[in-house]
Amino acid sequence: MKFALYLLMFFLAISCRQQEEHAALSDNITLTREQLRDKIMGGWAGQTIGVTFGGPYEFRFQGAFIPDYQPLHWYEGYLKQTLLNNPGLYDDLYMDLTFVDVFEKFGLAAPIDSFANAYAKAGYALWHANQAGRYNILNGIPAPASGHWLNNPHADCIDYQIEADFAGLMSPAMPNVASQISDKIGHIMNYGDGWYGGVYIGALYALAFVSEDIPFIVSEALKTIPPQSEFYQCINDVISWHRQYPGDWKQTWFEVEKKWASDIGCPEGVFRPFNIDAKVNAAYVVMGLLYGEGDFTKTLEIATRTGQDADCNPSSAGGILGTIIGYGNIPAYWKLGLNEAEDIDFKYTSISLLDVYDIGLRHALLNIEAHGGTISDDMITIPYQPPVAVKFEKSFVDHYPVDKTPTPWNATKDEINFEFEGTGFVLLGDASSWANTSDYVFNTELYLDGAVVEKPTLPVNFTTRRYELCWKYQLPKGKHTVKLKILNPSAEHTIRVGDAIIYSDQPVDGLQINQSKAAMIK
Repeated sequence: MKFALYLLMFFLAISCRQQEEHAALSDNITLTREQLRDKIMGGWAGQTIGVTFGGPYEFRFQGAFIPDYQPLHWYEGYLKQTLLNNPGLYDDLYMDLTFVDVFEKFGLAAPIDSFANAYAKAGYALWHANQAGRYNILNGIPAPASGHWLNNPHADCIDYQIEADFAGLMSPAMPNVASQISDKIGHIMNYGDGWYGGVYIGALYALAFVSEDIPFIVSEALKTIPPQSEFYQCINDVISWHRQYPGDWKQTWFEVEKKWASDIGCPEGVFRPFNIDAKVNAAYVVMGLLYGEGDFTKTLEIATRTGQDADCNPSSAGGILGTIIGYGNIPAYWKLGLNEAEDIDFKYTSISLLDVYDIGLRHALLNIEAHGGTISDDMITIPYQPPVAVKFEKSFVDHYPVDKTPTPWNATKDEINFEFEGTGFVLLGDASSWANTSDYVFNTELYLDGAVVEKPTLPVNFTTRRYELCWKYQLPKGKHTVKLKILNPSAEHTIRVGDAIIYSDQPVDGLQINQSKAAMIK
């Protein structure tokens, strides 16, 4: 009994001390110019190191963590080698830099269309919410509708979450300013939990300038997210499980898997172990930060071993921790060969790490002055912003995946036909192929219950492709017929047709018995 009392008093004492340490955050934050620069450099270098380290394991472990006996490799020259030979790995960076470049060209007040058009017309390949948003913009659905779940089946995917680093790095100690930036840019490709992933990452970076207390940063940044959202609940669970299992990140991983790993939106992740959902992968970032305990090696290793998007998650964790400790305190081991890579432009950009160190500092100083901060000689004073929750929004309201059904291709009529019962569907498939740069576009008509409801175009060019063939949500519950008719078939190009994901307004339990098939089996 006495021991329990002493333990309670011990934790209360710690809590009081933490409250005293962070009470000053209601006041101004003061940094020297060199301190600010060092943290910005740490953020950019940290995410570059993290994505390089995790690259070989990206989506190699789906629904499983990387076991301890498997070595994770790092060696001198690896950074330069990867930047030159595998430049497509760095979508975390060149997407960030696309938006950084727009700020550089058009200023802090650059309109949303400038950001949307810059990335939609860029030459790099994209996937998931980014590609769906790009297609929408190129085909007349502007931002923010381009990211809305009715127009983008990948609205809850990780995309803006891996790109939001810049928003926090240019908003030191100003998480709400970072949220404003994310409101503008994040809705180009995401909505709901997918957008919240970027808001949260931006807040983590912003708060990395004001504290070295990782549990505090993780919890304080969560205040930018509405508590009724699943994203908030998932990250809040991770924080609680970390307290419950402080020495066992794998137990927390299992808890995340049990409660949060069933994907609803992303058609590639429904009924599969593949998971690119923002909240789940953000949970892995937070696990890396909390269980890493400020150690750069432990942080990157845990964020990578959690699996799924195993390059993007250590990139986010490494960038946030790099901001907390600063470039100068990133261990020399992790900067092996970094100086050889810092002057290499990221592919599809004219910006290197050395460039963005300077640009990032300039944008941060402009943003600080624009929001009431002062720059005097070498001292920078920033009014600290207590985090405020952004607006609540939810993707796939009352939509639950209930079935996956094959969709036959009628070669004679050049059409795809299927029937379903429910409230929505997504038809998987693709008209493009990797590295295809042809300008050919399939023209189609989508019939729903006999009426034309859309005329989707299907480019065969990989960078402008439509990520799914077609989809519709919010249909009246009941039986529906779908026909996708190809109006201009081609002898040179083909359309690959996948399954249809069927949605209804209620989830189903795991056991579904088809009575006619059961009778046949008997």
